[in-house]
Amino acid sequence: MSSYLALDVGDERIGVALSDANGTLARPLEIILRSRGSSSFLRICKIINQYQVERIIVGWPLLLDGSEGKQTLSVSAYLRGLKTYTELPIVLWDERLSTREADDIMQANDLSKHAQKRRRDAVAAAVILQQYLDQLAEGTEA
Repeated sequence: MSSYLALDVGDERIGVALSDANGTLARPLEIILRSRGSSSFLRICKIINQYQVERIIVGWPLLLDGSEGKQTLSVSAYLRGLKTYTELPIVLWDERLSTREADDIMQANDLSKHAQKRRRDAVAAAVILQQYLDQLAEGTEA
């Protein structure tokens, strides 16, 4: 079976999450530094191959009113680069409040502030992916 990969693309870091092979549960995987050049794209490709990923879900950073802002331009630019490295389908997923939900999850699990800061982007990616997987399970794919 194949997995789904989620990316929470920020200006400095990219949170990465992966589904189980059944496509029902998301888990934080790692954080990749976003830098100029190909290193982050190559790391994502390695993950895609290692876990037999069939689709990439990317957090789409809409503003609270639903409009696109500066960060959507940054994510869009990153995705243009990523598309030169993979032909997998990429789904944009409304990520509003995903970081806040990630913070709530980490606080509920008694993670230290330092651990929360280190894992925040990957946990946010897992929140994004779990929302997507839950919608798939309901039969209402985005």
